[in-house]
Amino acid sequence: MKNPFERKVAIVTGGSSGIGRAVSQALGRRGTTVVVSDIDVEGANKVAEGILENGGKAQPTHLDVTSEEDIKKLIEQTAAEHGRLDYMFNNAGIAIQGEARDMEKEHWDRIIRINLLGALHGTVAAYALMVEQGFGHIVNTASVLGLVSIPTNCLYVTTKHAIVGLSTSLRAEGAALGVKVSVVCPGFVQTGLYDAATIRKADNDEFYAQVPFKRMDVTKAAGEILKGVERNKGIMVFPFHARFMWWLQRIHPNAMDLMNREAIKAFRKIRRD
Repeated sequence: MKNPFERKVAIVTGGSSGIGRAVSQALGRRGTTVVVSDIDVEGANKVAEGILENGGKAQPTHLDVTSEEDIKKLIEQTAAEHGRLDYMFNNAGIAIQGEARDMEKEHWDRIIRINLLGALHGTVAAYALMVEQGFGHIVNTASVLGLVSIPTNCLYVTTKHAIVGLSTSLRAEGAALGVKVSVVCPGFVQTGLYDAATIRKADNDEFYAQVPFKRMDVTKAAGEILKGVERNKGIMVFPFHARFMWWLQRIHPNAMDLMNREAIKAFRKIRRD
């Protein structure tokens, strides 16, 4: 069976940890030259070294996704060095959670700069290059919370809904130009995102203890993503609990509203002024 990732070139943002690291490693095993980019350059180095030690091809680089200029430069340099850019995985992101009434402007600014503008900068620059070369695939990491809305996630939901809209709209435009666009909408995956999350007015452990879903193994999540990329799926939703939430939002929105009202009641029991 043909390997669509062999001898291809990919950039992965947020590649030092979580889904970004797992995707980088999975691409490396499949014969892709992986540019592992992250603001945590030491982490990116470790991921790239691991890929190289296992016989793959990788190079680490420092990247701050909030810098439009830096992302554009990385994309152009990668294409110049390798003669092409086949895949652009815009994966970098953070979580800031809690009630909207407890958020400061700096919280909104930070999550929009990293989650939304980071993905937007990477998408715009990669799309321009891929249209010019006549091929390529942009893969944006959103979340099931880009398809459904739940309380205590207003900031995160705002950025992820925007990424879904960007990706699905651009997908239609790019199809006839040779450029594929997909958006990944996972549910809860076992990554460091939760440990690093900013939780306003509540304890981190107490906050996540209220989540009723088991976290998916990150290696399995990366496998689902590459399977979806290979099949050119427009929207990738996994695991089951994420697909169920999406289905419930579309088919029984009143039931989802009821669940959300119960969720905010539960949060307010652990909220601290």
